[in-house]
Amino acid sequence: MTDVVARPVGEVQVPGDPHAGDSHAAELAFALGVATRAGELQMERYERVERIDYKSARDVVTEVDHLSEALILDAVRSAFPGDALLGEESGEHDGGAAGQTATSGVGRVWVVDPLDGTINYANGIPFFCVSIALVEGGRPVVGVVHDPSRGESFAATIDGPVTLAGRPVRASGKDRLSDFVISMALGGRAAATRSREVRKAIRVPRSMGSAALALAYVANGRFDAFVQQGGLSTWDIAAAGLIAERAGATVTDLDGGPWFRIAAKSQSIGVLAAPPAHHAELLRRIRAPEPIRDETST
Repeated sequence: MTDVVARPVGEVQVPGDPHAGDSHAAELAFALGVATRAGELQMERYERVERIDYKSARDVVTEVDHLSEALILDAVRSAFPGDALLGEESGEHDGGAAGQTATSGVGRVWVVDPLDGTINYANGIPFFCVSIALVEGGRPVVGVVHDPSRGESFAATIDGPVTLAGRPVRASGKDRLSDFVISMALGGRAAATRSREVRKAIRVPRSMGSAALALAYVANGRFDAFVQQGGLSTWDIAAAGLIAERAGATVTDLDGGPWFRIAAKSQSIGVLAAPPAHHAELLRRIRAPEPIRDETST
């Protein structure tokens, strides 16, 4: 009798390398390797952070942030010298072609958040990540979100599957919105009403402190959906948004439009990622200026 091995919810078993036929397989492998190296650097110093006072810890985190970004940017410049770069810490670095700035939408741009979840990191909370995306022609085509504390990476390309630790995964397939666990951060005007409208339709909301990692969690159903109203920047979502989308989630801004714009103003972006069957209802609740009267249970 053959033993049956149980697999986590959202995981699909496919033999061989799931990304072998991807058009950007080489860039994905590069991003995975560099993100892992940056994560190792962060974990080396993470133990120091847990043993020192908070003021000193902030200095260590600042150092780690800059060292991680420098490691990633140096690797990109060495491997892809003609590509532009956009980093959270160091800003824009132009590419080799005429008019190829990091936010022009021309050519290739690597978008990097070297340490998303710095407050978690500084406080010894193991929920932070390295985020690396490659953008071509204004849209993400490669995305890697690496979680150093768990030693695992979410990875995706524009024409391939999403993998977690090398295995294909998919977004939540839950039938009922009332069973959803959602990463949620709603602010701005009428925030209380909107938050209440979502909360009464779902099982429970969570706010984790790393948008990139929480959004990536939509890809394998750890979170059934992700919503944040503003406060996000390009480097927070470039990799994770692609990962969630390629795993089968519908990803939009909070107007229901495109979720990614390379030239978007820092900390101005809002995103909703959810299974297609429930995206419209969540969007309706998020946008509700007044309480919604539910005629039937969700």
